[in-house]
Amino acid sequence: MSRNLILAGVGALLGLALIAAIVLARPYTYRGSLIEPPLPAGDFTLTRGDGSPYRLSDQKGKAVLIFFGYTTCPDICPATLGEMKQVRARLGEQAEQVQFVFITVDPQRDTPERIGQYAAAFDPSFTGLSGSEAELEPVWENYWVYRAINQQDSAAGYLVDHSTRTYLVDPGGNLRLTFAFGTPVDDILQDVRHVLKQKE
Repeated sequence: MSRNLILAGVGALLGLALIAAIVLARPYTYRGSLIEPPLPAGDFTLTRGDGSPYRLSDQKGKAVLIFFGYTTCPDICPATLGEMKQVRARLGEQAEQVQFVFITVDPQRDTPERIGQYAAAFDPSFTGLSGSEAELEPVWENYWVYRAINQQDSAAGYLVDHSTRTYLVDPGGNLRLTFAFGTPVDDILQDVRHVLKQKE
């Protein structure tokens, strides 16, 4: 092999290495809405389906995805929980480092047992939480949750208008990202993986 061919090959390899270095050096671009600087996530204690307390601050070391909704929601809540099920399945072994929490905006109907069973029907690892309205109100406020009872005749009795964002609390207990309803599953997955990678 001639010296010129060897030099050309080495040059090509160096060029590829340079391109790879530039790509890897680029800062990660989040798909969700980044909260910068991160805010300490508002702590809360609510009740699980088995009656035991769930305290957010006890979950440090894991990422927590939180969604607010209710069990008789006709569309957005089941769609979101279905997407969260896909995220968990695609995380593989990393799924053990992530918790999926569904908090009611309808405590009049959603007992801890009811919302616990509802969340677990999507995935046994999902946690459904409820409490009294007095216990839930500061949680809704801390996470900027909108809710309003929509009195209308329906099979469900009444509907609850509510916010549709999913919140990501990082393993350090900080509120890092929110995801709008309809954010692609792959985008949520990539952001969760990046947040977990930062913990390492």
